[in-house]
Amino acid sequence: MGAASSSIVRSEPFAGKLCGLEDVPENCITAMFMYMEPPEICLLARVNKSFHRASRSDAVWEDKLPSNYKFLVRRILEDQQQVGVKDKLIYRKKEIYARLCRPNLFDAGTKEAWLDKRSGKVFGSITYLRQIWWLEAVGKIRFEFAPGKYSLLFKIQLGKPIRKCGRKTCSLDQVHGWDIKPVRFQLSTSDGQCAMSERHLDESGRWVYHHAGDFVVENQNSPVWVKFSMLQIDCTHTKGGLCLDCVIICPFEYRGKYKYSD
Repeated sequence: MGAASSSIVRSEPFAGKLCGLEDVPENCITAMFMYMEPPEICLLARVNKSFHRASRSDAVWEDKLPSNYKFLVRRILEDQQQVGVKDKLIYRKKEIYARLCRPNLFDAGTKEAWLDKRSGKVFGSITYLRQIWWLEAVGKIRFEFAPGKYSLLFKIQLGKPIRKCGRKTCSLDQVHGWDIKPVRFQLSTSDGQCAMSERHLDESGRWVYHHAGDFVVENQNSPVWVKFSMLQIDCTHTKGGLCLDCVIICPFEYRGKYKYSD
């Protein structure tokens, strides 16, 4: 009995010790983060130093980056370095992810790319057509998309954005002619895919994303040319009061985030 009692007394300091989050091995935290979403990882990074170090692991963020992220780094981030954007070169995967998640301008500021982020107005200016006889807005982009299905949308508005009494509003005074003949939206890709849709523009006073069509990218690490256009060529009547902001290409499953007309 005496020996048993003595043994219990000696073990009391160890029996009373509890394990905390600081005792979790860092590699276990890293493995856990690989199954979590980026916002959750960033939130848990504030728990302690081990969680913070694990949240910066390249193994965690490699899986979060798109398969074409190396192209994005070359095409966008390195392009910004060449034009004098004063940001230090980045090498860690978390830093690359963070940079790609914010709007990044490239091609002399005429195009913008980001990872699953929404912004308001894409550029600092928009095109306003006061009165025209025909409309022909065309563009093209060469980009290395990750494999998947994509949607192309035109962001347009009938009405001129103005400020009245310090508040943003829309003037419809010059809107006319868009309900007579439909506008044709088209897209084509360098591998032979084509899509076309036609519709009358009848929603005034708000920005609308008009769906031009979808295309599929199958090959990884292979740049694709995408050409797109918005046409209304009919010289029998004038039309006007149209604002064109931008063209958006997004993964097919994300197009529901935009209030579009199909």
